[in-house]
Amino acid sequence: MEPKFLLLLLLYFSTLAMSAYNVVDFGAKPDGKTDSTKAFLLTWAKACGDKNPATMVVPSGPFLVGRALFQGPCNNNKLGLVIKGTILGKTDYSTASEWITFKYVKGLSIYGGTFNARGQSLWACKAAGHSCPNGSTALTISQAKNVLLSKVKVQNSQNFQIAIIFSQEIKVEGATITAPGNSPNTDGIHIHMSSFITITGSAMATGDDCISLGEGVSNAWIENIKCGPGHGISIGSLGDGTGTTMVQNVTVSSVVFTGTQNGFRVKTWATPSSNGFVRDITFQHGTMKNVGNPIMIDQNYCPVPGNCPNQSSGIKISQVTFSDVHGTSSTQVAVKLDCSQSNPCQGIQLTNIKLSYNGKNHKLAKSFCRNVKGKNSGFVVPPSCL
Repeated sequence: MEPKFLLLLLLYFSTLAMSAYNVVDFGAKPDGKTDSTKAFLLTWAKACGDKNPATMVVPSGPFLVGRALFQGPCNNNKLGLVIKGTILGKTDYSTASEWITFKYVKGLSIYGGTFNARGQSLWACKAAGHSCPNGSTALTISQAKNVLLSKVKVQNSQNFQIAIIFSQEIKVEGATITAPGNSPNTDGIHIHMSSFITITGSAMATGDDCISLGEGVSNAWIENIKCGPGHGISIGSLGDGTGTTMVQNVTVSSVVFTGTQNGFRVKTWATPSSNGFVRDITFQHGTMKNVGNPIMIDQNYCPVPGNCPNQSSGIKISQVTFSDVHGTSSTQVAVKLDCSQSNPCQGIQLTNIKLSYNGKNHKLAKSFCRNVKGKNSGFVVPPSCL
């Protein structure tokens, strides 16, 4: 974290008369070798148990931390975690689904620091085709409310980098999230069953989606994002089971995609047993730089050929707008709207689209539409199939 930023934080906390609890005082060693898990949990217990506003401090240096659950509810709703150093995960792997988790907390602010999960050994296991666990999410916010993540760095998770699940009023600002392009299922931020989520001013380059929104997400605002390399920003995949799912009131704005497989995407499985809806979605102000599928609705999603449902999606998609999207596509079909035969997409709008194909032979970009109803406004290039 920048020294000036940290100084401002400490001055701010001092004005609140916050108690400060340093992990080193509870036995943590900044050598990157000594297991400091117990010391971190003891420090959290003191800060969480304080009836007055409190701050947990992680000073400079690498700290080795294993699986850690920082659990509330706490005795105060103004809890700070200031991180100057790097929190290192262990290099082995297990069946645990989470590494660092904040659960049942309210009014927590996490500032700075690096979470390096060191997931390389699990990626190698998967690449070799061995029987491997799914892996752990590096940083999970679960069943929490009013949580801020500011200027955090998350790296090399075994699975999702950050997961926000069953939570409300979560804000991520100025995050930097990275994993190699060949690291499987390492979504930058995954959101599930959560509402009033804000993600701003962040940069992500991973082996999967920069941001993915799963079932039960509503009232999300995503803005000023740098995405790539990776798979893009996706709603879904949805509808791979028999339950009811919904995603609604989502805005994704001012995103620069660089070398990603996709840009703005909605994806559902072609399974009629699922039901639910995706509606009131706005994708706007997108810059595409050599992106595979800049604009996509895919209701025949199937990442593993040969194992596809090949049926008709039960998810209803409506009132989705793509506005002010420009740049280059690495595939000739720059706009693909492939909707459900039994539940055609309704109210799809393309406004001010200008995409060109940068492939060989100077071919023009194309659009593809199936089972979709909507309209165009402003200029739309390539010519729309709506």
